[in-house]
Amino acid sequence: MTAPALLNYQRSGQLDAPTTILIHGLFGDLDNLKRLGRELEDSYDVVYLDVRNHGDSFHSEQMSYPELAADVFRLMDHLKINKAHLIGHSMGGKITMQCALQKPERVLSVVAADIAPVGYSARHNHILEALEQLPIDTMSQRKEADQALAKSIAEPGVRQFLLKNLTRVDDHFAWRLNLEGIKHNYPQINGEISSGHYNGPILFIKGGNSDYLTAEHESAIRDRFSDTDVKVIADTGHWLHAEKPHIFNRLVLSFLAQQQSQ
Repeated sequence: MTAPALLNYQRSGQLDAPTTILIHGLFGDLDNLKRLGRELEDSYDVVYLDVRNHGDSFHSEQMSYPELAADVFRLMDHLKINKAHLIGHSMGGKITMQCALQKPERVLSVVAADIAPVGYSARHNHILEALEQLPIDTMSQRKEADQALAKSIAEPGVRQFLLKNLTRVDDHFAWRLNLEGIKHNYPQINGEISSGHYNGPILFIKGGNSDYLTAEHESAIRDRFSDTDVKVIADTGHWLHAEKPHIFNRLVLSFLAQQQSQ
């Protein structure tokens, strides 16, 4: 029987210190939280990972949150990490919460950036369609992809983020993302995580201008988590960690230091 595949990862920092695992969001990769990771490296063992169907991790037809959490624990087993602090943005935040519900004994604490454990309305269909429609087989320069994508996605920063998923193969481009797998599993990715309960500490960080984390989500949070804290970064949207990294990083570092002092 073939062993389950391991997620692609990078590891840095202090191997004899507590471990922090950083998990990116939809369409992202392990570089997304590197700015935070660099600040953690002086005091923590830092693991960055690519979620399945993203970055350089394996592709799969399945992508439920229990499976995504199992991927994290499989990597922890491989790296001989018994317990870790889990930090995730958006979809990555849902994965951290699922991990805490699935195996609470292996989770020291959770940071969930601008996400709740709930299902959302479809917000990314236009992105999936735009990426699928790009004629990348005939493109010779990355700027051609940017110009084509601009017809559907106006924000240059969003296009730059998405086009990080393009890689050159011989004389043409290909996607690192498994677009078909993500589209097939999008209802699950966009859905709520499992029920259950986690008694450990969890910090929710909300973008002040974002509607991903609102008062409407309080009951779903309280049903699953009892030791919660919420911080708001004013004048930021869903990409709060990139918009105001100094404030975001400070909140995470302060939260982790509180856990270490207890």
